[in-house]
Amino acid sequence: MCGIIGYVGGESATPILVAGLQQLEYRGYDSAGIAIHHNGELMIRRSVGKLTNLQAVLQNGSLPGNIGIGHTRWATHGRPSEQNAHPHRSGEIVLVHNGIIENFIDLRHRLELEGYRFESETDTEVIAHLLSSFTQKGHTLQEAVRLIAHDLHGSYAIAVMSLAEPGRIAVSRSGCPLVIGQNGKGAFLASDVTPLLAHIREVVFLEDGDVGILERSGIAIFDSNGKPKDLSPVIIDWDAEAAEKGGYPDFMMKEIHEQPQVIMDTLRGRFRYETGEADLPDLAMTDEELLNARRIWIVACGTSWHSGLVGKYLFEEMIRRPVQVDIGSEFRYREPMIQKDDLFIAISQSGETADTLAAAREAKHRGARVLAIVNVVGSTLAREADGVIYTRCGPEISVASTKAFTGQVIALYLLALHVGRVRRTLGPEEGRWWLDHFLMLPGQVEHILKQEEAIQVIANRYYQKRNFLYLGRGINYPIALEGALKLKEISYIHAEGYAAGEMKHGPIALIDEDMPVVVLSPKDRLYEKSVSNLMEVRA
Repeated sequence: MCGIIGYVGGESATPILVAGLQQLEYRGYDSAGIAIHHNGELMIRRSVGKLTNLQAVLQNGSLPGNIGIGHTRWATHGRPSEQNAHPHRSGEIVLVHNGIIENFIDLRHRLELEGYRFESETDTEVIAHLLSSFTQKGHTLQEAVRLIAHDLHGSYAIAVMSLAEPGRIAVSRSGCPLVIGQNGKGAFLASDVTPLLAHIREVVFLEDGDVGILERSGIAIFDSNGKPKDLSPVIIDWDAEAAEKGGYPDFMMKEIHEQPQVIMDTLRGRFRYETGEADLPDLAMTDEELLNARRIWIVACGTSWHSGLVGKYLFEEMIRRPVQVDIGSEFRYREPMIQKDDLFIAISQSGETADTLAAAREAKHRGARVLAIVNVVGSTLAREADGVIYTRCGPEISVASTKAFTGQVIALYLLALHVGRVRRTLGPEEGRWWLDHFLMLPGQVEHILKQEEAIQVIANRYYQKRNFLYLGRGINYPIALEGALKLKEISYIHAEGYAAGEMKHGPIALIDEDMPVVVLSPKDRLYEKSVSNLMEVRA
């Protein structure tokens, strides 16, 4: 996951770029770099490793100038090295790039035959040379950025500067997010809104094929045919301080402790207790459309897929409709039996997950009604869906998702309650019962968070173990999957989640005195069966 930042205006660009890259560190990276355009010169500084290494390079030679672009790279093509780090240059062109160019080998061969020499192993350098080839033929920077779309197969978001057009940054995207905005000090761009919060609150999310031009005087957007587009700014109401650690040692700990507030924010103003109903004004679907939905599809990736599995249990219990849950990357490459009027729910924290977006577009093409559950206002998925439920989580900086999962589950509960009342599978009394339990959740989560010392004791006991097994039944099965995923992501300890009833079909063969087993066994109707599994493990 790479990060992009850019600025053009009246202030020094270097500190703005470095501060922006710091806000993008959460995305993960192995190298970083910036390029500054000043007095007819393109100055590039790159380094491998932590951003502090780049800062050390910059301290040894400060870069003047009021326009620049920056990048944090996570290696996909080519090893982590200064040579492969961004920005990349070809003649008068310098650019940064997120994404993967799938046909870069063919393009590289073509460009080599045209006389271009490659200095890196990356797919990004192909874009730089392509742009250079167009500008050398007399095309403007804006035209060149638009024209390369015909040659590039894959996903990308790019920010480009040219010696021939000082004071200007051109940007474009296809399948990767890119956000631009302006204030009295200049124009800004980034791969997500987080690094922009310190400067602007009104942003424009580029759409696939758009070309944006950023100058000190403002921004302009053109469609894939080169025609001007009206700006459609979105107000981001996140507090800039929400993107800081707030006294916690890291973002993940901060976001774990924000979960009670996320639950309250996601619920706020979205229910009518007297009638036991959920109120979802952005759903944009009539009761008739919800009644006509014969099948419900939920598609997501990673942690969001786990929340979707929770949704399956909720919907089948509360609204009595069959639910199919798919991983986005699998859904888009098979032939799903989607029918007209099916309800398709796409879940994504960012609203930019490529596989989930592709699945939602396919569902919409086949006539399904698409509902997005997202966190980022104005994101691609939110814009393209027929309706949306925002999770109101605020910025999630940590790579390992925590509060976003909680917000998604609450949104799914609200949706199940709403549809259940519409379909009359739930009455007012049952609706109030669910709402009572929703409203108890923030306090219950707070109670768990206050047990940090006890949790630390458990962690100290098991942190040297090499393998973990998580078991859950019913609605706790996806929670077991999520628990195993979190342990893998955060500790790099191998962990697997299983349906508890499947333990005897394979996993039990691996259980010994060195294998910790986490059993999720709340006192529900499956409690006794979960206890039976626990006894099997102990045996």
